[in-house]
Amino acid sequence: MNNLIKKAALTHELNHEEILEILSSNDLNSELFLAADKIRQEYVGDKIHLRGLIEFSNICRNNCLYCGLRRDNRNITRYRLSSDEIFNLAEYARNKLGLKTVVLQSGEDMYFTKEIMCSIIARLKTLDIALTLSIGEKSTEEYAAYRQAGADRFLLRIETTDKDLYHRLDPDMSWDNRRRCLKDIGLSGLEIGSGVMVGLPEQTLSSLADDILFFKAINADMIGIGPFIPHPDTPLKNCQGGDLELSLKVMALTRLLLPDINIPATTAMETLAPNGQLMALQSGANVIMPNITLAEYRKNYELYPGKSATNCVKDDNLSELNNKIASIGRKISSDYGFHHKVL
Repeated sequence: MNNLIKKAALTHELNHEEILEILSSNDLNSELFLAADKIRQEYVGDKIHLRGLIEFSNICRNNCLYCGLRRDNRNITRYRLSSDEIFNLAEYARNKLGLKTVVLQSGEDMYFTKEIMCSIIARLKTLDIALTLSIGEKSTEEYAAYRQAGADRFLLRIETTDKDLYHRLDPDMSWDNRRRCLKDIGLSGLEIGSGVMVGLPEQTLSSLADDILFFKAINADMIGIGPFIPHPDTPLKNCQGGDLELSLKVMALTRLLLPDINIPATTAMETLAPNGQLMALQSGANVIMPNITLAEYRKNYELYPGKSATNCVKDDNLSELNNKIASIGRKISSDYGFHHKVL
């Protein structure tokens, strides 16, 4: 199996069976993580890109079984930020924290029409920032309009490439439409961000291998991978959660096969383990997304338990995060963090 890790590091190619063999064994996890870290250093360097996360609405039309924002959750206080509130948070991120990328994330809140979103995008771009959107499934025309208004990236997690599992977990949604959206994101000129949860009920190692190959097939620019964490107000509340080690393995293999992309050390990893993000940064990740949403709103953006208390900004100069990153010999990047394709 060590030869497979070496092959992945050298050629950035593995087939389904080879990926499955690595995922099925824990004998060489340390070697896998080390190989991914070396490839990360070689292709994207030692600088860590920060993306200021603004969770601007927890209203969602969907009813995904795993998500705390699901439509049928009545134990949540819903909120929606105004355009001015969004701008003020982005201005704080840029001018107080020095962040050059902002991520606007929400449930699928239909209040934010194409016209409203494009107005918000155009205003935020006056701050000299790179802008990522994570607002769900949209039409071909909407993705193109977001790009024309100035958006740079779009994050839409596939969650799983197992179609049957996807349809069981995401009622009234279509995997094929999800895939169509990712294609349209790329065609619009936006950077493509996607990702999966690891440890979903009935998920198999074989489907995780398919996930990794899917990332390569869509020519992704950014991939986020995190463990499934059951939420108490969802139908999956009694299910077993995902495993951090397996999540790190999927992430490390993704780095080996897509060596030059951006990979965040996800909040879910930090939620499972106090040093989960540092472990991720030493296993192939190169991005952190500090949460700059106001606490009064952040507490109600609970995709999973513990999320709202993790990765939030506690000062005006990111000193705590800077010290954390420095503890593993890394530094915060001062650029916009675009994907610079090598392969």
